[in-house]
Amino acid sequence: MSNLLHVIEKERYNANELKSLLGEHKHIKFVSLVGVDLGGNATDEKIPMELFLDDIESFLSSAVQTDGSSVELYEIATLNNAKVDLMPDESSRWYVDYNLEHIDVETNLPIGTLKIPAFLIHDNKKVCSRGILQKADSYFKTSLLEIFEQYPHMINNIGINDINEIDDILLTSATELEFWVNTPEDKADLEKLFVSQSLKEQYWKRTHGLIRTCLEKTLITLQAKGICPEMAHKEVGGIQSTISIEGKTNHAMEQLEVSWKFSSPLQAADNELVVREVIEDTFTTNGLEVTFKAKPIHGVAGSGKHTHVGVSAKLKDGSIRNLFAPMDMKEDYLSEIGYGALMGLLNNYEVLNPFVTSTNDAFNRLVPGFEAPVCIVTSLGHTYEIPSRNRSVLVGLVRDAKNPKTLRFELRSPNPLSNAYLVIAGCYQTMLHGIKAVAESKLSTKELEKELSKDVGEDSFYLDKDRAYRDENDVFEFYTLEERNKRFSAPPATVYENVRNLDIEKDKLEALKQGGVFNDKIINSFKVGSIDKWKKELGNRIIQEYSDRIRSYVKLHTKENMDALDEVNWNAISDIKFNVMKDTLTRSSIFTQIRDAIESEDYQIASKLQLELERNMEDVEKLYMQYKKNIY
Repeated sequence: MSNLLHVIEKERYNANELKSLLGEHKHIKFVSLVGVDLGGNATDEKIPMELFLDDIESFLSSAVQTDGSSVELYEIATLNNAKVDLMPDESSRWYVDYNLEHIDVETNLPIGTLKIPAFLIHDNKKVCSRGILQKADSYFKTSLLEIFEQYPHMINNIGINDINEIDDILLTSATELEFWVNTPEDKADLEKLFVSQSLKEQYWKRTHGLIRTCLEKTLITLQAKGICPEMAHKEVGGIQSTISIEGKTNHAMEQLEVSWKFSSPLQAADNELVVREVIEDTFTTNGLEVTFKAKPIHGVAGSGKHTHVGVSAKLKDGSIRNLFAPMDMKEDYLSEIGYGALMGLLNNYEVLNPFVTSTNDAFNRLVPGFEAPVCIVTSLGHTYEIPSRNRSVLVGLVRDAKNPKTLRFELRSPNPLSNAYLVIAGCYQTMLHGIKAVAESKLSTKELEKELSKDVGEDSFYLDKDRAYRDENDVFEFYTLEERNKRFSAPPATVYENVRNLDIEKDKLEALKQGGVFNDKIINSFKVGSIDKWKKELGNRIIQEYSDRIRSYVKLHTKENMDALDEVNWNAISDIKFNVMKDTLTRSSIFTQIRDAIESEDYQIASKLQLELERNMEDVEKLYMQYKKNIY
């Protein structure tokens, strides 16, 4: 396996070197252009290597046509205009993806596919997630230099005397993945999982057996691909694996996390795709199932994908200056640029959130009490010297007073299936919007700290008057639901409520649209796609899943073993089952009402009914667990 080629750097993207390199690795038999649509789906077609080697120059300089109906570009790639081209991106790293279950008979090595990141082109325009992030990266850098030119105090106050000292603007991003792994067909014991989670029995514990082997293999493979993993460990969810006397894993249900080093925004998003594939291939090849769902098991910790963003300036003397860090880390939390970026993220989060949380599964994770960030709020720390580790906030400030280069923001709301390209692009767009406002205000860092720390009802030059944005408390323990909603605004509870903000918050939408990064066509396509997937999943998959669950709640007591309490509990369960699922001549069940609302395109009613359905399902599940415990 040490003979495998895992990565090709862009310095080697010329015809002669590629022919020579790939000629030495004849087990790499296919090429695949990887375009990422607006839904975060990556294309994966197989092109024989012979065709690629036959005319490399033409392949890299011209686009490969594909069918637009196979990618998620709602109202862009339409039936009467479905042609979409895949254009290779020669600025990014190429990876080799190996099929560990298919061995080449000549070399005795696994068959490989050279995966080349690509743009989706429609009507000569980039209409993909990759293209949006590339544009956001370029626009942020250009705009930042223009701001420094017009408002030199923004850099003077962090020790850069003149814009001519800046050689380049460096954007750094990274994501981290949490995921669940289990042996096939294992059923979740919710009570055991909940108790284990409450006791934190699994968090950071030593891995065993096949889980350990797969985790170690994953890190070794990522290192070979140049992704530089930093850490892998058990997360809070799961129960202890059991190993047979033969040393084989016969039961596993654990939550794990893998993190890796920072890169440029595009490379960071590309890296995440590769990490997901490596994890999935490694674990499934060894007979384990992996899921990246945000909330694979109801009532137990979901999986997050904290997204980190930072900005630095490379100076002509070779030094690197973190633009978010203040001149003196013991006198300020942030620089003016840092405060602007943080304010921009928070103030415009209503229009960024639809791109972060766009599925029913994602909303299932955002439950207070599981360190799920549902409130638009940040934490800076109690003092300048002691960094904040408040895990209840939406945006965390990661800072070390002794190492200003590491200062960055951590957006805690994304889940493993959030589209990293759009999330990172949206972060930089909203941060830039805030930086522009702060530059124009000419406020000092102390004044900006006061602005960010304002209370509900206090005026602000940029932030909403009727909200608070900073809190050092655990916002779920310190405030009631009503108090949280009053201080930080009521968060959307369904996909429909979230996507509707793209229509309601027209002023804030300008933050995403500046520079033409997110244009009306792209936003509308994403919006239509999100609603379409939401209603289809709600009207079909969710109702079917809940129907099966309702039918599984059966009467267990008899006259011989019952108590009046059993009868009371069962009647309460029956009432909910009836309300949720059973139609009568005089009333429709919640299931039927939802289907009718979707059919008539009354999505607001469907959204409200979805919340009513979730409350009923939560109640009946708790009641049935209580009911079962009393049956002997």
